[in-house]
This record gives sequence, C-alpha cells and structure tokens, in this order.
Amino acid sequence: MKQFDLRRCATFVSLTMIIGLVSARGQAQEVPVIEHELKNGMKVLMVPRPGDPNIAAGWIARVGSVYERPGITGVAHLFEHMMFKGTHTIGTENITEDLAIIQQLDQIKVELAVEEAQLLVAHRLGEIDDPNDPEARSSRHLELLAQFDDLLARQQEIVVKEDFSRIYTEQGASGMNAGTSNDFTVYFINVPANKLELWFWMESDRLLNPVFREFYSERDVVHEERRLRTDSTPIGKYQEQFDAMFWGSSPYSWPVVGWPSDLEGMTREEALAFFDVYYAPNNIAAALVGDFDPEHATALAERYFGRIPRSARPPLEPRTREMPQLAEKRMEAYADTNPQVVMRYHSVPDGHVDEPALVVLGQLLSGRTGRLYRALVEDQQVATNASGGQSGFKFEGMFEIRGTARQGQTPEDVEHAIEGELEKIRTEPVGERELQKVKNQNAASTFRDLEGNFQLMVQLLIRENNRGWETINTDPALYEAVTPDDIRRVANEYFTKENRAVAVYYRRTNDGEGDDGPMLSRLDDQEREQLRQTMATVAQLDIEQLQQFLAQAEPMIATALEENRDLAKAMLAVIETRIGTIGAGR
Repeated sequence: MKQFDLRRCATFVSLTMIIGLVSARGQAQEVPVIEHELKNGMKVLMVPRPGDPNIAAGWIARVGSVYERPGITGVAHLFEHMMFKGTHTIGTENITEDLAIIQQLDQIKVELAVEEAQLLVAHRLGEIDDPNDPEARSSRHLELLAQFDDLLARQQEIVVKEDFSRIYTEQGASGMNAGTSNDFTVYFINVPANKLELWFWMESDRLLNPVFREFYSERDVVHEERRLRTDSTPIGKYQEQFDAMFWGSSPYSWPVVGWPSDLEGMTREEALAFFDVYYAPNNIAAALVGDFDPEHATALAERYFGRIPRSARPPLEPRTREMPQLAEKRMEAYADTNPQVVMRYHSVPDGHVDEPALVVLGQLLSGRTGRLYRALVEDQQVATNASGGQSGFKFEGMFEIRGTARQGQTPEDVEHAIEGELEKIRTEPVGERELQKVKNQNAASTFRDLEGNFQLMVQLLIRENNRGWETINTDPALYEAVTPDDIRRVANEYFTKENRAVAVYYRRTNDGEGDDGPMLSRLDDQEREQLRQTMATVAQLDIEQLQQFLAQAEPMIATALEENRDLAKAMLAVIETRIGTIGAGR
C-alpha cells in the first residue's frame, strides 16, 4: 500500500472534475443522507443507491497539520501511514514478540535522544558542522544505533508486509488509499456490497487495536517522501517558504508533510498521545454510498464502531489565529522554472458569508474563457497562462492569483496586468450574462460530482469535517444568489496591497524549457503542471485502481468543455500508458 497526502489525492480526482464540466446547466438536487450517531459520538452517514454492486466507504478524522504544534509537525500525515501497519491480528506473525520489540525500541530511543541532544548543542555552538554526521557520534551513540538496527531486523522477520491491503484485495475491494490535508485525514476504499461487514471490522479494528510497528523506519519513509515532493521539485522548496511567509501566525504556515527536524526527532510516545486524542470515535465520521441496506449497516456500525470508547480528553481546536497583515510581503526566487508571479491575498475560511462571492469571482477570472486568460494571454500577450481562485480552509482562507510570463516578458509585466484586471473588478460591475455563465458551469459541475459514489462519499466526509454534511444541500443556493455588487464588494474588501504577499520567480538558468514531449505541446503552463502531477500520482497506483478510474472517465470526455479537452485527453493517455506498462511487467 502506497499512501500520498491529499494534495496528490486531489490530483487523482481532478480529472473527473475537469472533464465533468458540461455546457448545459445541471438541475439542483438534494442528497438524501441518513445520519446515525453512535453513543461514543461517532457519526455514520449513509446514502443507499440500489443497483451498484460496490460501496464507496470511508471515514474522516478531524485532524490535519493545523492541529499539530512545533516539534511534532508532520505527525498527522505520519499517522496516515501508520494506520496501514496493522493491528494485533493483522500485520504480524507473533504479536507477543512484536510488542516486546516495540517496547525495547522505545527504550533505546530514549537513550539515543540524549546523545542526539548533545550533538545539537555542539552544532549550535559551532563545534561541529553537521549534527547528523556519523563521524561526530560517540562510541555509546554508535553502540545504541547498532542495538536499534538489530531490533529492527528482528522485527522485520515477523512483520507481514502489506497485510492490511492484502486482506481487502483478496476479497474484491479496490482503490484503498488515504489523504492528509491541513484540516483533516481521510481514508477510503471501494468494497463489494457483500463485504460490507469486512469493512466495518477492518476499520474498527485499526482504530481499536492499532499496532504502530515500524514507526521509526516509517518516519524515514515520510522524510524521503518530503524530499521527493518538496526538495526535488523545481519550486517546491520556494512554495513552502512562501507559505511560511504568507501565514504570519497561523498553523497553516507549516507544511502538511512536516519540517525535517521534527520528522527526525519525533518519538512514538509523542505520536501516541496525539493519536489518543484525535483518532477517538467522537472525532471521527464515516460515510457509505452504494448498494446496501441502511438498517443492516446501522447494526454493523453499532456492533463494530460502537465498541470503541470515546476519548476521555476532548480534542482541542487550533488556538492561534492569523494576525491581520499590515504591509505587503514580497519574495523573489531563482528556480528551474518558467518566470512567473504568484499573488496571494488573505480572505475568509470555509462557510464565511463572503466565501460564495469570492469563489464565483475566482471562476470569473479562471479558465480559457476567464478574464485573466483573455486579457493576459490573448489580448495583451504578456502571459502563457493566468488564473486565480479562493481557498477556504476550515479556520483561515486565501485567494491566490498566478500567471506565467510569455517569452520576452517579465513576472513584473504579468503582475501589472493582473492588477489592471483586479482594478476592473473593483470598479466595474460584472455583466449579468457573464455571471450567469459561471453559475451555469458551477451548477453543472456540482450535478456531476453528485453522480459518482466515490465523489459523493468524499464530499460528505469533508463537509462533515468542516461545517456539517448538510451544506451539500444548502450551499448551491448561496452561490446562485451571488450578485455583481457582492463581487465588487469583496474585491474591494480583500484585494488590497497591504493584505497580500507576492512571490516572483525568475528562471535560474538559460537552458530553455526542455523537451516535455508531444503530449504537452498543446497545453499551457498550468495545464502542464497539472499533467506532471497526474503522472507522479498514477505512478503510485496499482492496475486495478487505474482501470477503475479509466472506465469511469472515458465516457465523460465527450461532454467536456472544449477548453478542457486537451488536458483531459493527455491525462487519459497518461493513465493508459501506465496501465500498459504495469501489464507488460506482469
């Protein structure tokens, strides 16, 4: 089982969202959700849909990186990995020996922490250059590391790798994965309708009887994941620093994957204390969408999830809020990327009364028929791509606009052109026809997203995490009610110079753009980046997951908007190529 955080999970489902946009306006419909709350506080959301032999099943823990603190950043994402390590009955050949080894590893880790602290002091005083340099370690430090490695080797002899996913796969389940975001962690899978009880047992068992074996080696796995996604990408390191600069006080300032020093120093004891609070049933919701009997599902929920005790300590909400920004912030970076500018404004969190107008404003600006593309790419020809949009997190929000400079133009040219379009939004009312077109597209997209069992299941869980699942039925009317005056008002309220941060990227070298192959020749810069993210994502998926997604996506391409078809076709080609590669290797 290979996990990836929600940003990559979102890339996987983005193809469905892109090609699901249709020109005809979808009709609003209410999702008939059956809600059942257990005595321990856990909610189970059910949407029966007779006829489909599969059930989209998942659960969400109301915990993400914003619930962490300095010193243990990345722990929420680490637990996404650890939740696949098994239980007392899954993942080991000898649970007694397994638990004994884990205890010994923890004891040695306490002694190692003393040695590591001494190295950090020496580094802080300038006595050594690198606290991780093996040459700087004492003889006792080396002895403890040898003992630690011997225990890890013994544990590997009794660990059953990928046991959790194997059980599911052998019973016909598919698409098992998980994702971590700033605000939540979600786990999901498709199970055959006749294996619903298996899902209830498996998921409740890893909440009730988890064994976090391979904890310290999995920290290294996450550290490597961080290196691949952040340190080794053209602008990953800079985006991370831009986040830290933009969020002055809010916990959204640190990355979901965590800071390297925290990943290296985090102990299993610290992680367990975090788990006990945030993975309690009173902080979890589950959802089922597919062919099942709700009365039977309710009985299974009571039997399996109902046996998990609620936490004695209530989960704490993040305390630190973002301080109002008083002056513009700017960052300049030289990277192996096309020259570009990113303008980010502090806005509002999910559910704020101004959010619908900001979301609609973002839709007016974006896409190949949006204002930014028409003005900057087609008319002024200063950019190869430009777009923007609102991101309403659970506790904070931001509105980001980005544009990539055309050859011969500078990021400053793009920034100036973007500011000109924002000034028009501030001073000139949006035409009713232009506004209604965006609303029609939004309604059609919403209609499409409710059709698939998986998409609906994930939507229900994320909405339940934020403001309650009921918003899936009440939010569409809020977006439909947005007026030109609302858009002009929020533009003037939030698009001010002192409320923004700007990142300007210049090309590090003059080597040219390189050869990305014919697949990218018809895509703009933003679409190329989306395709590259998709390529990285599909490389992590097995052939069953890829085939299932391909079967769902292919019939939808005929209804895609013309402006999205090149990207949709390229994404499908990536998936088909990956399927062929896996098949050839079997």
